[in-house]
Amino acid sequence: MMIRTVLAAALSLPILLSAAVAEAASVSRSYSYFSIGGATLPELQDELTARGPTVKSTGRRHPGATEMQFVNRLDYDESNGKCRVSKASVTVKAKITLPHWKRPAGAAEDTRLIWGALAGDIKRHEESHVSIARSHARQMEVALLALPPQKSCAIAADKAQETIQRLLARHDAEQERFDRIERINFSDRMDRLIRYRIEQIESGRMKN
Repeated sequence: MMIRTVLAAALSLPILLSAAVAEAASVSRSYSYFSIGGATLPELQDELTARGPTVKSTGRRHPGATEMQFVNRLDYDESNGKCRVSKASVTVKAKITLPHWKRPAGAAEDTRLIWGALAGDIKRHEESHVSIARSHARQMEVALLALPPQKSCAIAADKAQETIQRLLARHDAEQERFDRIERINFSDRMDRLIRYRIEQIESGRMKN
């Protein structure tokens, strides 16, 4: 589940002598974990429902969550009576929350197998949200540098903010689409993951 709560824009208006090429969008990640117990799959599901992070957009707890902040730094070049964006740098700051299972002594091997598949899928899902954000951050840098020169830097800044808001809306729509597809395909995806893990275990036993 993706949460985008803050848009931070750092704008500077120096007079620059030459344009700078857009820097590749960068990502910084931080991780936090919440502990769950449970010795069976139903117990694991109950623990995730009770202890997972609450997402404001749904009002519900989720097995994992990613909160993202887009930090934009724009520089402007004013010359010949015109002003344009000369440098656009967009950084995605992602805070990822994941579950950590404190496996009880009595947990069956089947539960461990299922948890391994489920935990891996939760992490992959949240990391995919970050990848989507990074792709849109790159698109944002390119679009900002492509803006035509304006009569003043104030107008150029307004145009830049309009572009940022438009592309953030597109980003949010893509993240929501990704969540919808993931929900639809969850059961089939888990079946494949569990079968793959069983095959790995059986293969290891045969080698031993």
